[in-house]
Amino acid sequence: MTGNPQTPDYELEDSLELTTAEQVKAISDPLRTSIIQLLHERAATVTELAAAVKRPKSTVAHHVNVLADAGLLKVVRTRRVRAIEERFYGRAARVFFYEMGRTGALDFNDFEVAAKESVTAFEAGQLRSFIRHARVPDERIGEFWGRVHELVQEFDQLPRSGDTTYGFVVGTYPVTDYPTLPPQASDAD
Repeated sequence: MTGNPQTPDYELEDSLELTTAEQVKAISDPLRTSIIQLLHERAATVTELAAAVKRPKSTVAHHVNVLADAGLLKVVRTRRVRAIEERFYGRAARVFFYEMGRTGALDFNDFEVAAKESVTAFEAGQLRSFIRHARVPDERIGEFWGRVHELVQEFDQLPRSGDTTYGFVVGTYPVTDYPTLPPQASDAD
């Protein structure tokens, strides 16, 4: 695979906030997520996307339409092939995000997907991962997540080159049953 210095090969917004249940539902399907990720590399036709995900063209066309109707994909260019106008689809933004609580419950867990994808890498000794726990105020998590978001955007903008696709998953989540130390006894006791 050759590198593309400007990834992807079309103009798009840096980020798009998901504000409707339709958008969240559209992005919550694993096949649609794969389509969205493929379009980080370059714009593609339904035929190209179907070949990449090894699914029927009609199935991929349906999922592309769901994403386009939700405003997550757009036609970025067209070309004439015989009597047919071929559409190249691209993402509406590099990063899609949502504010918790605004769009309702999500039915898609990035960690579940990452766990399934990472099994082979783990078994081959190629998995790099960390899990840490910290008791911090909610506002600090918001600040921290802002910095993580910047790192995610940097990862999204890396030129698509090399022969290996890498997954990158991050998140914060409250752990209600994590053990904590009792309050420290004062020196006067």
